[in-house]
Amino acid sequence: MSDLHAPILRWYDAHQRDLPWRRPEATAWSVLVSELMLQQTPVARVLPVHDAWLERWPRPADLAAEPAGEAVRAWGRLGYPRRALRLHAAAQAIVERHGGEVPASYDDLLALPGVGDYTAAAVASFAFGRRHVVLDTNVRRVFARTGGGVEFPPPSVTRAERDLATELLPDDAATAATWAVAVMELGALVCTAATPRCADCPVADLCAWRLAGFPAYDGPPRRGQAWAGTDRQCRGRIMAVLRETDGPVHRSRLDAVWPDADQRARCVVSLLTDGLLVEAAPGSYALP
Repeated sequence: MSDLHAPILRWYDAHQRDLPWRRPEATAWSVLVSELMLQQTPVARVLPVHDAWLERWPRPADLAAEPAGEAVRAWGRLGYPRRALRLHAAAQAIVERHGGEVPASYDDLLALPGVGDYTAAAVASFAFGRRHVVLDTNVRRVFARTGGGVEFPPPSVTRAERDLATELLPDDAATAATWAVAVMELGALVCTAATPRCADCPVADLCAWRLAGFPAYDGPPRRGQAWAGTDRQCRGRIMAVLRETDGPVHRSRLDAVWPDADQRARCVVSLLTDGLLVEAAPGSYALP
């Protein structure tokens, strides 16, 4: 057992948030939905959409039976709406390959559309209590600071990070599953990116970054999330019009939501390419 295990597990037992996808009655489908929604999106924004989604589509088969456009519409303003298409495709695959039940194995989960290494490991661990390395941004930051003595991890997961995470993973599957979510919660609530609350950290006395005097990050520049005036914002405005309208929307409706005609046209083409829009008639668009 690592010296980190006991204090972090005790801290999690006392401070874990009450989230619907963590409750004992949560289904594996709820966990999968939450994991896709939480990608690059804060918990506070996900909670109401997750609840509405599970009320409307409590099982994968319920979503798979509807057009993909309904998933995009229900996605609302969570952003990155291609995730809605991926979740819809995953639901269809679950029905076709697994009888409508979310599979428990990492390999079967990884084979689902839109599911990568992190999501497959997270669902296998959190929904089924399997023993897997789960490396999201929060976990990587905790390990970088406590074990590596640096403020932030590299831009992408390295072999050294994975080796460290594997070394720290408890042998018992149930404990490993709790450990995975406990470290994630510590990174989300205490060992945060901008203002870490070291005074509240259960392993502050073991943290290599703290013991080294909090050396500043000196790696590659960390990219910010620009929004105003970007294609992402333009695409969001266009999608909002489609979500709020039943049936096709004429191009003239889109002209009113974004002034730059070239950028607007470019974003319409990209949305068509991504499968988020379809051309219902010449000059008219609809959700898929």
